[in-house]
Amino acid sequence: MTAVHDPPVSSVMDAATIPGPAVRPRRLRRTPALRALVRETRLSPSRFVAPLFVQPGRNRRDPVHSLPGVERLSADLVATEAERLHVLGIGGVLLFGLPETKDPLGRGADDHDGVVQVALRRIREQVPDIVAIADTCLCEYTDHGHCGPLAPDGSVDNDRALERLAATAVAQAQAGADVVAPSAMMDGQVAAIRAALDAAGHADVAILAYAAKTASAFYGPFRDAADCAPRFGDRRAYQMDPANGREAMRELSLDAAEGADMLMVKPALPNLDLLALARQRFDLPLAAYQVSGEAAMISAASERGWIDRRAVLTESVTSIARAGADVVITYAAAELAAWIAEDR
Repeated sequence: MTAVHDPPVSSVMDAATIPGPAVRPRRLRRTPALRALVRETRLSPSRFVAPLFVQPGRNRRDPVHSLPGVERLSADLVATEAERLHVLGIGGVLLFGLPETKDPLGRGADDHDGVVQVALRRIREQVPDIVAIADTCLCEYTDHGHCGPLAPDGSVDNDRALERLAATAVAQAQAGADVVAPSAMMDGQVAAIRAALDAAGHADVAILAYAAKTASAFYGPFRDAADCAPRFGDRRAYQMDPANGREAMRELSLDAAEGADMLMVKPALPNLDLLALARQRFDLPLAAYQVSGEAAMISAASERGWIDRRAVLTESVTSIARAGADVVITYAAAELAAWIAEDR
């Protein structure tokens, strides 16, 4: 008996009989010009904020080995770097301080001559048009590395921390900060800072609240850069559990109600779902921080030739903006701005 085989598909249905798709999205992907014309999310340097680390001294520049391309700068060089970033069209800088000395209360945070305050005054003189944002926290200034004074049991004393954070915000405002950015995740920190700023005559200084800041594993290189790793324990008792999305919305709501002018989600890429949800719920400007661990991973992989640095950085920051961020804090701000200028 002769075996019977199905006839080849081509003999049953040729190309002329296969129905074409009714919708062809590829039409608008055909050329670079078409793709650019219909692009939904467009990056602009004015949306970027560059983190800068301020250290004591003059004409001093030290690399952060765990964060390639990032340096600790003395205040004079910070102002020069801010000017370079401004020329590139970068919207703002975010200052973190490395004080000369540390103590249990973090007194360097609100010292008139503290490193961040000195840098702010220099920036205001040299680059008056760039947005100067000061990180308002105590972890870089305390000898124990936690974000507030300690209670007798070793925990952070929330309400004493509020007093210190408020004093720090006022000192930063007096030095020329356009925006103060409380990042300690203390309950009531936005309300305390708003009241202190208003009482000191700084009602025009805005607050960017680190509202949904998780106790993330992505902060390692930053703690190296800012020399602020806790000397004992961790920060999980005050930073959010990364598993909690509903709690993040509550934190955002509380900070908005307390008077925050902008809200932040941190870190960015692990929390794109929270960022998108926040965009749906809040009308305030939203910021997201592409943190040090994200930056270090991209650097390490690109140095090994595993990824295209430019393509991955552009894609990752675009995804942050697409999820809802109006402001993206990124260590790659200068690179991104230069690439955007090239593509015009």
